[in-house]
Amino acid sequence: MKLEFTKMSGAGNDFVVIDNRSASIQDGAGFARRVCDRHWGVGADGLLLLEKSSTAQYKMMYYNGDGSFGGMCGNGGRCIAMFAFKKGIAGTKHEFESLDHIYSVAIEGDDVKLAMKKPSILKIDQHVVVKKKRITFSSVNTGSPHIVVVIDQFAKQRLSLKTLDVPFWGKALRDNNKFEPEGTNVNFIQRATDGKIYLRTYERGVESETLACGTGSIASAIVASLKWKIKPPITIIPLSLVPLIINFDIKGKNISSVSLYGPAIVTFSGILDA
Repeated sequence: MKLEFTKMSGAGNDFVVIDNRSASIQDGAGFARRVCDRHWGVGADGLLLLEKSSTAQYKMMYYNGDGSFGGMCGNGGRCIAMFAFKKGIAGTKHEFESLDHIYSVAIEGDDVKLAMKKPSILKIDQHVVVKKKRITFSSVNTGSPHIVVVIDQFAKQRLSLKTLDVPFWGKALRDNNKFEPEGTNVNFIQRATDGKIYLRTYERGVESETLACGTGSIASAIVASLKWKIKPPITIIPLSLVPLIINFDIKGKNISSVSLYGPAIVTFSGILDA
């Protein structure tokens, strides 16, 4: 079976995107493991399948590179929206379904603004001991579970955001029994003097550091706003150095009207022997 695919990047977060309205792919998990492998497949952080929906113009099915079914993926949502637009499936403003929620998008050139679900389970300044170090973190579910760690607490180890071993500390936190059974995504942030937030993310499912994470950027912006009284919109600079702009309304700890804005780029297309 021959399958057309498109490789896309959302600020460095990369995906294989396929129009699956014909239901050619039945085993999304197994297919994701094959196609996302960077040695034996196309290579990507995850797989996005565009499928039929009875409540919106299409449904997004997202699988992590390890085959696990992901939560909502912010950068993936922006990429599939651009894919749908370029394929003539949807217009510059449209809605899609993901995990029983309807998301709205607006496409402006190479950029996509995605209106996100209201975040939940927000907790500031919790603690966990990992590798004999007491780490302070904040947690929030922005469509996927995230914790946010301020890098300043690694100063005694003379570690900065640039020098921190994110795969080591990210995995140690992701696997900690405090976050069982599903685990968590882990974000490390640093505040710049201009108010921008620099971010590095360890993503569950990818089980590695990624160049960017949309829901992680949202989680980091929310925590930064609450801890440092930074007013939205907030610019997040991920490892890729491609800015993502997070906007939301905030009243106390009540966060609403969240949006994620940034580029969604087609890098190449091809044919798969599936």
